[in-house]
Amino acid sequence: MFKISVCLLTYNSARLLHEVLQPLISIADEIIIVDSGSSDETINISRGYGIEPIYHPFNTHGEQMNHATGLASYDWVLCMDSDEILDEQTTAFILKLKQGEEPEQGQAWRFSRYWFVLGEQVRTIYPISSPDFPVRLYNRRQTRFNDRPVDDQAEGFINSSVIPGFVRHDTFYTIHEVFNKLNTYTTRLVINKKIKPSLLRGIISAIGAFFKWYLFSGAWRKGRVGLVTGLYATFYSFLKYFKAWYWDGKLNSNTCRENPSSARPQNQD
Repeated sequence: MFKISVCLLTYNSARLLHEVLQPLISIADEIIIVDSGSSDETINISRGYGIEPIYHPFNTHGEQMNHATGLASYDWVLCMDSDEILDEQTTAFILKLKQGEEPEQGQAWRFSRYWFVLGEQVRTIYPISSPDFPVRLYNRRQTRFNDRPVDDQAEGFINSSVIPGFVRHDTFYTIHEVFNKLNTYTTRLVINKKIKPSLLRGIISAIGAFFKWYLFSGAWRKGRVGLVTGLYATFYSFLKYFKAWYWDGKLNSNTCRENPSSARPQNQD
């Protein structure tokens, strides 16, 4: 038998927090909530379950999760986002797992995670196909999240198994949220990762994304929600190159104003 610390990240998570916490309470030996500055009822709801959230400013998801697991009392950690809801099959599997012998340190388990956009289950949301299978239960001495600015994941485990069940990932719940995350993710990507500044590449990439993630993926069958996911992929593919192109031009312009001679060709014959 071994114990598990649940590490939950929150930010203005009141919408689903009751649904998220209720199954977690049944499997957790402790619950750690790391909050990045909620202004809604997240803190009060957490306190209603006897949990005092710990504030930590957000930089990247991976860094935030590693901070949370670092606060855990137990080495086996279950990492959760506040828009992920475990079903009975998933919780039953984890409860049974805990009753057995402690696993090897290099073992990890993956969620069977199904994506919902605007309240409807979808087959794709760029760059993910649903279901996906992220590693979420592991030994923190062996495994930790990487530092990718977006699409981070747990690394360091040796073996992994899929937990049967249906974990509902209820994300992008309003149109505003879709475009807010689109802007946030592409900005974070360009700031933290070298993206070739190319307007033409952005246009070509956007056209390809529309065909792949809207037409070929079958997203068009989902009506308005499918169109939203298709446009999300299209705009994401364009914006990451457009922002890199725009900010590269701004940077060069500022450099020219600060030191005009540095922008002139060295040989003007």
